[in-house]
Amino acid sequence: MLSAFVNAFKTPDLRRKLLFVLMIVVVFRAGSQIPAPGVDVANVQACLGDPTNSQGVYNLINLFSGGALLQLTIFALGIMPYITASIILQLLVVVIPRLEALKKEGQAGQTKITQYTRYLTLGLALLQATGIVALARSGNLINCDRPLLHDDGTQTFLVMVITMTAGTAVIMWFGELITDRGVGNGMSILIFCQVVATFPSALWQVRISQGWWVFALVIAVGLLVVAAVIFVEQAQRRIPVQYARRMVGRKMFGGSSTYIPLKVNQAGIIPVIFASSLLYLPAMAVQFNQTSDAAWVSILSRYFETGAHPIYMITFFALIVFFTYFYVSITFNPTEVADNMKKYGGFIPGIRAGKPTEDYLSYVLSRITLPGALYLGFIALIPLIALVLIGANQNFPFGGTSILIMVGVALDTVKQIESQLQQRNYEGFLRS
Repeated sequence: MLSAFVNAFKTPDLRRKLLFVLMIVVVFRAGSQIPAPGVDVANVQACLGDPTNSQGVYNLINLFSGGALLQLTIFALGIMPYITASIILQLLVVVIPRLEALKKEGQAGQTKITQYTRYLTLGLALLQATGIVALARSGNLINCDRPLLHDDGTQTFLVMVITMTAGTAVIMWFGELITDRGVGNGMSILIFCQVVATFPSALWQVRISQGWWVFALVIAVGLLVVAAVIFVEQAQRRIPVQYARRMVGRKMFGGSSTYIPLKVNQAGIIPVIFASSLLYLPAMAVQFNQTSDAAWVSILSRYFETGAHPIYMITFFALIVFFTYFYVSITFNPTEVADNMKKYGGFIPGIRAGKPTEDYLSYVLSRITLPGALYLGFIALIPLIALVLIGANQNFPFGGTSILIMVGVALDTVKQIESQLQQRNYEGFLRS
């Protein structure tokens, strides 16, 4: 693997791509440390360093921003608005016929959908920046007695909102630059960098609070979790497809064999994001009604605010399973796949084309989605279980969204480098 990595840097064009990605990442991480205008940096750091202050409601957004959100930097929103916009557009493609027609138009239609995603990203960034700055001005962002801003005037408010929205636009541009001129998917690599940025501090916090023995145990368990995640992420059910030979003019086409790869984790990390976002609503409702004596506020505070209660864990697990089936159902259409196979003369050996093929694909997909949903639910619960067993915080490094993002993006990037190395007759990273 090391020799293949050296070969990647020996290839001039691949070396330029890797160095370009590294340069963008350095600029991106530098921007994540620059505070927005009007932020009282000393008070923010003092509030974040106080262990009695709670920031649990914003853990997911703070994770995707590499800790920049609670520090109120120019890249405070991170890549989260783009992720949200992309998910919304994927859902709308199924609902709105116009978007569905654009998707079927090929590259031109996809370019148009990408443009809509950019506009929606800026709109969501503007809304989120307004909410975050308003919470920081009122003191509800970190639950700290110190003022987070130098002043709470309208001018400072507007400047911070515009700065954070512009920061999101710059991040989106960085991601597209990496995709076009670098290696791998730009947005995924930026998310990977933000998650990895919080990993060492979260891991070292376990050592400080629990000692070396628990730290060593966490490392050992973490390696097992990483191995299990790699195994499941690589697992797929390959459905064989045979294409009949057909004459087009004077040329013979078809007669080839291929397969449809159905991954065990077909939904990726999206169900975890859906479930986490939905469970943030009760916690936010409690935060905005802390002075209320209503019964529903005490119930939500008891069961859904910390994540350590069994009811919270069961609800979280059930939501992940539900959203896994929901997301797979809208991203993989057995009817469309069966129609395309029939159109081009393809068939599954032993299965008739048309409706029987559609039923077979639906049957296989429902069977492999179940272990994928259970796997996602278990991985997402690891930080919550660690919260109960060793008193770790909800940013526990080995588990949940962090480990899924790190392993998934790393595998995808290594595969792309591998394919480019193989084009140049090198062995690559993954040897047979």
